[in-house]
Amino acid sequence: MADSRFHRRAGPFTLGDLAARTGLFRVPEGADPSREVADVAPLETAGPDDLSFLDNRKYLPQFAETRAGFVVVDPGLAARAPAGTVALATPHPYLAYALVAQTLYPEPAVDSGRHPSAVVDASARVAESVEIGANAVVGPGAEVGEGTVIGPAATLGANVVVGRDCRIGANCSLETCVLGDRVVLQPGARVGMPGFGFAPHPERHQRVPQLGRVLIGDDCQIGANTCIACGSGHDTVLGRNVWIDNLVQIAHNVEIGDGSILVGQVGIAGSARIGRFVQMGGQSALAGHVRVGDQVQIGAKSGVMNDVPDGAAVIGQPAIPARDFWRQIAALRRLVSKKGSD
Repeated sequence: MADSRFHRRAGPFTLGDLAARTGLFRVPEGADPSREVADVAPLETAGPDDLSFLDNRKYLPQFAETRAGFVVVDPGLAARAPAGTVALATPHPYLAYALVAQTLYPEPAVDSGRHPSAVVDASARVAESVEIGANAVVGPGAEVGEGTVIGPAATLGANVVVGRDCRIGANCSLETCVLGDRVVLQPGARVGMPGFGFAPHPERHQRVPQLGRVLIGDDCQIGANTCIACGSGHDTVLGRNVWIDNLVQIAHNVEIGDGSILVGQVGIAGSARIGRFVQMGGQSALAGHVRVGDQVQIGAKSGVMNDVPDGAAVIGQPAIPARDFWRQIAALRRLVSKKGSD
């Protein structure tokens, strides 16, 4: 059970109600659709009123011993549910679990109003339903849409635009940027600061003014202490539903396509182009001006120096096709093993 000091639970909800809300599973024959689901929990700790999930065969032993009343599970594994557990078959068990958890633990309601210590410029256009926390600053000409929350000590610079139902975490800073609807910035995120632009010279480097913006599409998630630089002339652009983990660096003029995922400590150099639904593992990096196609997978700690075509999987430093990488690793192991036996 989640700690109620930090996570407020709704419900309980009936099994039939949750099936209708998710649209991903049906109440199986013989199960009672009016039976209540009180909470979500891991397989190991779930009880008779809890819902859990299985989407990795590694956890089949825990599934066999679970006391959970309900488990969303792949149809091919549903028959392995122990006695007393209702198996809710779905091809997307983790997604179903996520939707149930969202239902039981909804986002806190917006407490519209401004903390007395907040500073909002008279020329800013802030919707009535916006919540503004302590010591937050909304600069001149800024626009904030309905239902948005601006956390404590967050700063919105002049003319920044934030859409509807956004969540701007504590100590975030926004400048020269336009955010769509339902964008989430975790605490400490920096968006729209000048990019790393300079003209090198043997005696004194010169600053290149950064004249672009950051454009962030609807439903994006930006992790804590991530930095997204504004464009130097072109804009830095994130498409819809891009998910970025904590401590990610995105340089000027970068474009990231819809649905892409960047894991912690990824670094993207200037003017790189990332396609749709790309996945980048932790601490991987792209060189400047590289083009990455759609649905590419980039392994953790990889260094991508060249363009990557649609659908490819790459890994290594420098990154090469994953199949070639693992063949090289296998060959190296055989070589070391042979040398050790001589």
